[in-house]
Amino acid sequence: MSFYTFILVAAFLFITGSMLGWLIEVLFRRFFTAKKWINPGFLTGPYLPLYGFGVAALFALSFLPIKTGYGWLDAVLVILIMGCAMTLVEYIAGLIFIKGLKIKLWDYSDRKGNIQGIICPLFSFLWLLVSVFYYFVINPYVIDAVVWFVNHIEFSFIVGLFFGVFIVDLGHSVNLSAKIFKFAKSHNIVVSFEKLKESVYDVLERFEHKRASFVFPFRSPRQLEEHLETYERENTSPAQTNEEADGSGT
Repeated sequence: MSFYTFILVAAFLFITGSMLGWLIEVLFRRFFTAKKWINPGFLTGPYLPLYGFGVAALFALSFLPIKTGYGWLDAVLVILIMGCAMTLVEYIAGLIFIKGLKIKLWDYSDRKGNIQGIICPLFSFLWLLVSVFYYFVINPYVIDAVVWFVNHIEFSFIVGLFFGVFIVDLGHSVNLSAKIFKFAKSHNIVVSFEKLKESVYDVLERFEHKRASFVFPFRSPRQLEEHLETYERENTSPAQTNEEADGSGT
């Protein structure tokens, strides 16, 4: 596989993983956690980059030159490395947002064995299952079809179009996160992105008598700062403030 083809396949897997991950998260929130339709994640569009980076990482790791002489052991080692890599990607992404932007995109604080609420054994095990599925189903049977697509110029245009929209969306979301960061820093807190969305939904429905936008969850007659102040009153306490600002946790 040429370097150009490798990059295009990784880009396609990033797109596919991001969109499938977004769909999974939407359904998970609707039926298991928030019990309502909520647009998950940091961006506006139907994609979650964490999943995209994860799937692209699995693709790259599938080329690891592990040859022990035992086929089953090779597979076990590659899958274990993949699972650890997925957990590492999740931890780094969570840490960047918490430390750099004072935004918590997900919270495993109520899960046993969690580290700073960013990773936990349960979800690390789920990442391992994802790695098993990728290794035995996607990599041997799907990659060849993907390679066929990326070798056609029309497909390359679609990939480029996606990333063009993605970059515009990223710019919009970074602008939003800058406002949240400014508020969080001045109040010495870390803002849970999901809880903030839920708070905006509740305010709109209770006081504005309006349905919240699924695509633009922060669209509201009220200023974002007002919603952040409401969020702070409802979700933080002095103990939580100090603990989250320090990045501590079990």
